[in-house]
Amino acid sequence: MSRSIRPKFHQRSAEIQKYGTINDYPIGLSEEVRSRSCEALNQLLADTITMRDMYKKHHWQASGPTFYSLHLLFDKHYEEQARIVDLLAERIQTLGGVAISMAHDVAEMTSIPRPPRGKEETPVQISRLLEGHEILLRNAREAARQSAEDGDDGTNDLIISDVIRTNEMQVWFLAEHLYPTALVYAGQRPQPPADQPTPPPPH
Repeated sequence: MSRSIRPKFHQRSAEIQKYGTINDYPIGLSEEVRSRSCEALNQLLADTITMRDMYKKHHWQASGPTFYSLHLLFDKHYEEQARIVDLLAERIQTLGGVAISMAHDVAEMTSIPRPPRGKEETPVQISRLLEGHEILLRNAREAARQSAEDGDDGTNDLIISDVIRTNEMQVWFLAEHLYPTALVYAGQRPQPPADQPTPPPPH
């Protein structure tokens, strides 16, 4: 009587490469440089994953008069951040490092403050995204300067061409939504809060 071949479940083994170590790939960069680049790129990866997921959160939770346009914009920005996530992770692996990927690792590493679980007003959503972009861009510029100094041209090009330029463009698209301009009547100034006096009309 023949026995059938069965799948082997619940397999475990030692890691084949521990996080923080560098494989010796012959790409013309020292281990020290590649290690430094991987550390900076993993920070950018954690921040970019956070931005990606915050865009999806706000995409689902958009509301108000600008719901439709922001619902679409947030998802567009989500897709752009998702693309950068893949580029960053692949660059880390190309340098011989190990890219982070799991949510708990991202939560521990990201520089961007965690938003609440609940739904917030549209201006708050946009403000949170803008603040996250600024943190990410500061980290990106520092990493770009270091990679240029180290001669890691591939990392430098990725950070400038994809991370910085994409995030700067997204900041522009978001910030324009926070101008207190009128939707219907041109020249109408926003009303001051109730506890402030009404400004005199223009002459």
